[in-house]
This record gives sequence, structure tokens and C-alpha cells, in this order.
Amino acid sequence: RHIEVQIFGDGQGNVIALGERDCSTQRRNQKVIEETPAPGLSPDLRRTLLDTAVKLGKAVNYQSAGTIEFIFDVKTGQFYFLEVNTRLQVEHGVTEAVTGIDLVEWMIQLAANELPPLETCTIISQGAAIQARIYAENPAKQFQPSCGTLTHVTFPQTCRVDTWVETGTELSAFYDPMVAKIIAHAPNRETAMTRLMSALNETAVQGVETNLEYLKQIIRSQPFQNGQVSTQYLSQFHYSANTIDVLTPGTQTTVQDYPGRIGYWHVGVPPSGPMDHLAFRIANQLVNNPESSAGLEITLLGPTLCFNCDSVIAICGAPIEVTLDDKPLTLWQSHSVKAGMQLKMGKVGSVGNRAYLAVQGGIQVPRYLGSQATFMLGQFGGHAGRALVSGDVLPITPATSYSLKRFAKASIPHYTNHWEILVLYGPHGAPDFFTQADIEQFFATDWQVHHHSSRTGIRLIGPKPQWARSDGGEAGLHPSNIHDNPYAIGTIDYTGDMPIILGPDGPSLGGFVCPATIIHAELWKMGQIRPGDRIRFVPTTLDTALQLETQQNQLIQHLTPVNPTPNDRINIELGNPILHQFFAKPDQIQVTYRQAGDKYVLVEYGPLVLDLTLRFRIHALMALLDQQRAGILDLTPGIRSLQIHFNSQVLSRDALLAWLMDCENKL
Repeated sequence: RHIEVQIFGDGQGNVIALGERDCSTQRRNQKVIEETPAPGLSPDLRRTLLDTAVKLGKAVNYQSAGTIEFIFDVKTGQFYFLEVNTRLQVEHGVTEAVTGIDLVEWMIQLAANELPPLETCTIISQGAAIQARIYAENPAKQFQPSCGTLTHVTFPQTCRVDTWVETGTELSAFYDPMVAKIIAHAPNRETAMTRLMSALNETAVQGVETNLEYLKQIIRSQPFQNGQVSTQYLSQFHYSANTIDVLTPGTQTTVQDYPGRIGYWHVGVPPSGPMDHLAFRIANQLVNNPESSAGLEITLLGPTLCFNCDSVIAICGAPIEVTLDDKPLTLWQSHSVKAGMQLKMGKVGSVGNRAYLAVQGGIQVPRYLGSQATFMLGQFGGHAGRALVSGDVLPITPATSYSLKRFAKASIPHYTNHWEILVLYGPHGAPDFFTQADIEQFFATDWQVHHHSSRTGIRLIGPKPQWARSDGGEAGLHPSNIHDNPYAIGTIDYTGDMPIILGPDGPSLGGFVCPATIIHAELWKMGQIRPGDRIRFVPTTLDTALQLETQQNQLIQHLTPVNPTPNDRINIELGNPILHQFFAKPDQIQVTYRQAGDKYVLVEYGPLVLDLTLRFRIHALMALLDQQRAGILDLTPGIRSLQIHFNSQVLSRDALLAWLMDCENKL
């Protein structure tokens, strides 16, 4: 065992001992866990160790704090001199914890000739203290140092924490990898171990790999619990990494969760989340996860992953080449994975664009603004706020006993290169923004997907509209520019003469008109559209949209087909995208309520002018809505408009409209 004694000398021949520390828990002669008092020493042996250290310090008129280190042979009961560290040690904090003495303060007082005589100091040790060192290194890869930006750091309030890092700290490769020391003090060793374990469970250092889980496994081990650790213990200690190693990352593989980052569009933060929520949610269901558990979104070319612990996985989405230890893996069902196995995902086939990997227990990345979804443009969320790269390590939870599931083959979505997507007309339409011919042309066109398409938006190639307006009013010259429209996910937005389907990483606010919005049950198709595909937008009704959503939710929950919704895609009357309108009167400002899919309502005040009075009215409406948030997910204000994102399963659109109209009497 490695046992050391903390001494302090005044340089005049006076030296005292402040107790011993056991530092036997070390890897490659680097200390990992230290504690005081050293467990299992007899009172006579402890007294002899301290007396020997003091005698050595006096022999050289030692000055300041220092450590006399010994090797202790457990079998013979003999100890042998190792070295003197003529400085403060990393583990000095455990001695401070049990003695109540600030060693750094003593050093400063000594230098200033203000330290009381050492012979007047009485050292009384109380209880036990244990320190764990947190290193930025990967125990599963021979303790390879880990560099990068810390994306989420949390330390416990119940223990002493010595650290230099916080969220956002950049760890370079040029210094020692230690980032923190966690010190637990208690009346006895057993309680100190319990407190230290609780403190480590409350600690999070995300963005790089650390030895945090390694420390927990050491403390839980029987030799450590019994105080029987030797300097060679860790060289034989078996560490089980509950992680996935990213060997190759694929084209654009990101961590996502469902429904994403809801509630922040008023400050311009989009929801992100999976582009194909249907495949993502089914994959989670197949591994018995809540549908909100974080998984991987794979685009066109998948990653190669190595599992370091047993797991249960499911892959859903577009047809893609997948092997597990070089054996083909079937999609749309769960599979057991053993530690050490490699999962290789190749190319997506000729149809579809994205696949999704769910892991039992979910990918364990920190939440940012309430979500684990990656927003790459914002560089936050997911794993390090970006797509995966080679060498990344993803924490997971080891699998429990579990019966494998299979999704009904008849219910697997149909992937194609020629899509029909159900939409609701609006929020903008003819005759106020488009001509009737524009709208008819929009729904009659087979739009081609542009190669410049992404999670932000899917660009479409097709005919240009004629436009009902000659310009965009005060905000701009182009007739599509209406100066402050909040957007819904899945809205087809005319940016100039080119329509773009707005994606989950898209903007919350812009200045362009939108003739249609994809219904919620069909949003998954956005994630499977690829460049060159053709799209036909098919108008439907609100009733059908709600029925399809209910049917889809039941399918995800039960993984079996449900009774199909009657087809009313043919000969649908477009109707009017304006749901209701108050016309301007002397005592009434103009109010327009517009349909924006089955989950959004767009409220507009007054004419198309930049008027701060209208902005104040929008703010007043938001304040009223904040008082009654049941069923309301997001509020996105413009200058004279407000988009309300609501949960139609909780709050019906008719009820929301009635309540909004009632609000007008209170503004």
C-alpha cells in the first residue's frame, strides 16, 4: 500500500504531523482515489508512521507543508521510506476536511511570519474523508486523454469540489487531464463512501470523455469497500464501459429526440428533433423506450458503431444496408447486441433519405433548453452540438432482460421517389396574395426536390406564380414578401418565386407567403424526401388530419395496423384559409385568424404596415395567452402577427378560436 503523512514545519526545527492518507488506489503510479485515515492500520502502526515522518522533517529543519511517502507491506506489517514531496499535494483536501485546518492559509501565514507557534497547535482529526479525481480521459481506450469543449458541467452542492472548469471550458491536449476533485467528509468511512457515491452521481461533465463511471465502479468494488486496495489493484480491475464508440460517423449522424426543443420559438430557437418522427417513435417503441428518448438520425450514409456493453436496438426508416458483426440485420424490429459487437450502417437505398437508431434506455446526452435534440446551426444540443465524428463516445444504459418486438410488416411506410403529401390550405391564399390560377397550379404541380435541401428547408423546383399582388408592401418589393410571418414546421413558404418546405431547423419568422402546410401525420415524409424526388401536395380536411394523427398514434403505441381512415383526398373543396375575421370599425381593429396546418393558427392585426401599435397589441395578446397555457406549445410573435402552436389532442382548434375571439374583448 501507498501511505503518506502530511507534515508542516516552521524551518526552525519544529515539525508536526496532521495525519496520514492512503493513496493506494492508483493507475500507472497516478493516484485516482485518496482517503484519510488509512483504513486497517493499528493505533501503534499509525503512531509510528507519524512519528517517523516528524523525525525526518525535524532532521532537515523542514519549512512549510510537505508529504512524507511510504510503501507499506501488508503481509509483514513493515513500512519503507519512498520519497518526500516538498510541496502541497493534490490530495491535501482530505486532510483539511478531517482536521479543519486550511493548509494554504498556514503556508501564507508562515511566509508572512504570522503563523502561531506549531507547538501550540493541537491536531484533532474528526471522521473520514475520501477524494476522487475526475480526469478527462477514456477508461475504455487505455485512458486515452480526451479534449474538447465541455458542453454541460454540474457539480454537487453536498461535497467539497475543487475544480477549474465550467460549461463552455475548452480542454486542450497540453496539460494534465484532471478537471476536478470531489471530496466527501463524514463521521466514518462507510458514510463517506456513500456520500462520495451520491456526489459522483450528481456530477456531470459532458462534451468529453471522463473517468466518472470508472470511479463509481471502483468505489462499488468489494476490495475498495473493505479497505483492501493495493497499488496494483487497478491494473487488474475490470472496467465495464456503458458506451458506444463511433468508429466512422456517416454523412450526417446526429442525436435527436421527440418532439424536440418546444417552447423557444419566440426567441428564434427551432424545435429540431427527428425529421421523420414516425420511424423515430416506432424505433423507440420497439426497444421499450418512451418516445421522447434520444436516438440517432442517419442521413443517406450510416455510421459504424462499436457497443461496449449489452444493449437492445432497433433501426427504422428508409431501406438501408445494416450488419451486426457482418451479419445482415432486419429493420423494423428489435435486436439484442452483445458487448464488443460492431454495427455497420451503409447507404440508404434508392428510395428514402433517413434511418433512425434507437437504443434501449436512450442515448445519454445532456438536455439543453429542455431537449437532447441537436441543432447544428446553433451548435448546441445532442452530442457536442454537432453531427457525430470518428472517436466520439455515446453514453448508454446497459440492457435489461427484454423480449424482442417486431413492427407489423403491412404497416411499414411506403417509400418512393414520387410522393403525395396531405396539406391544409393556408395560411395565405387567393385572392389576397395569390391568384386563383396560382393556387390551382400549386396543387396540380409535381414539384421536384432541389439538391440544396436540408433540415432547414426543402427547396422545390417548379412553375413560378403570377401573384395577386404587385409588391410586398412596406417590407419589400417582391409580392411574396409580407414582412413578418411566423412559420410552422411543414409550411410551404415562397421565398421569392421558389417554394421551400420549412424544416425542423428552419426559421421561426420571415417575410414570405405560405399557401399550404403539411398536416402533422404526414410530416414524417419530409425526412424521407431526397433530391430529385417528385412531390404532389394533396389538400385535405381538418377532420381527416386529426383522424390520421389518432390512427398514427395508435399504430406507434400498439405496433399493429389499425382501421384506416376513409379516403377524402379526392374532390376536396379548398375553402378559405381565413378561419375568422373581425373587420375594422371605429372601435375594432381588423383581426384575421388563418389556418396553418392542423397544429397552428396565425393571428394578424391590421393592414400590412409597420405599426408599433400593432406590435403592442400582439404583446398584449401573448400576455393573455400566457395566463392560459393548457394545450399551447409555442407562441411566435411578429410585428403585427402571432403564430400559436397548439396541441390539438388537448385543445381543439374551435375551442382555441373561440377563446382568441373572446380575448379581443379584453385587450
